[in-house]
Amino acid sequence: MRLGLALGYWGRGPADHVPLVQEAERLGYASVWTAESWGSDAFTPLAWIAAHTRRIGLGTAVAQMAARSPTATAMQALTLDHLCGGRLTLGLGLSGPQVVEGWYGRPFPASPLTATREYVDVVRQVLRRAAPVTLDGRFHPHPYRGADATGLGRPLKPITHPLRPDLPVLLGAEGPRNVAQTARIADGWLPLYWSPSRAADLYAQALADAPGGFRVAPLVQVRVCADVAEGLLPVKTMLGFYVGGMGHAARNFHADLMARMGYEEEARRVQELFLSGRRKEAVRAVPDAFADEISLVGPRERIAERLELWRSGPVPVTDLLALAPDRPTLRVLAELNG
Repeated sequence: MRLGLALGYWGRGPADHVPLVQEAERLGYASVWTAESWGSDAFTPLAWIAAHTRRIGLGTAVAQMAARSPTATAMQALTLDHLCGGRLTLGLGLSGPQVVEGWYGRPFPASPLTATREYVDVVRQVLRRAAPVTLDGRFHPHPYRGADATGLGRPLKPITHPLRPDLPVLLGAEGPRNVAQTARIADGWLPLYWSPSRAADLYAQALADAPGGFRVAPLVQVRVCADVAEGLLPVKTMLGFYVGGMGHAARNFHADLMARMGYEEEARRVQELFLSGRRKEAVRAVPDAFADEISLVGPRERIAERLELWRSGPVPVTDLLALAPDRPTLRVLAELNG
């Protein structure tokens, strides 16, 4: 199982992650990952990190599909892949209606699976550069043929030759049908909440047709600490925000996923509290048991025991992307992973 360092996105302002990334590279971590939502973007920090590292892989987990046309995303990927010497993995995600329409000013697609499939198709065409990009698509037609089109658009292929036509594309997906499509069209999957004990029941069927070499790369909060309850607080805070506020009361993919994992009543309660402005109560309402099963928190010995479940579970994890906030935690995880 490869280790990755997940940095997420910035809060109020930039943090100097370079020393932590350099330490991860020294410890043998395979990759470092950035994210974006409605603040900092995912690609610019990776360019900065690339300039200060030599070997570590670079990934987006995730770059928002609504933020850019698929050709614009492919251009950023091929540019950065050249600059970093072929170290990039492109992780993409669609997000939900609240973010897509509220921040990116785009309509949320009536068929998210079709929109995702078309997006990946166009990105791959750009990276292959075998022919001008064409797609008779519903959401991402190339050339554009909408009612307001001039009719002058023509198929183009990138002037710049991509460094790797097979640059890996991973997808963030939560629903069973979305995960099944990911196994068909992508090189790997970026699960948000991963529970080794539930993975087979939740995802074995959806991943049945995944090809050899398919990557399963969940993001997981890791913290070496003496007090498990205290260590779980950042996990519960994250869950309170995502389950409670990252979506509408009637359409929240994160709350739906928590419900499918056996915590339906608790998920709706977290939503109710968060959306009524009682955010601290929403965090407290997140069950410790749920926060614990999707994270690696506690003393070294406890993490060592639990890590084995991630490594050798019924649905093996190929890449563990650790949200690890400090050097001692990074070091312990590297030592335990061998």
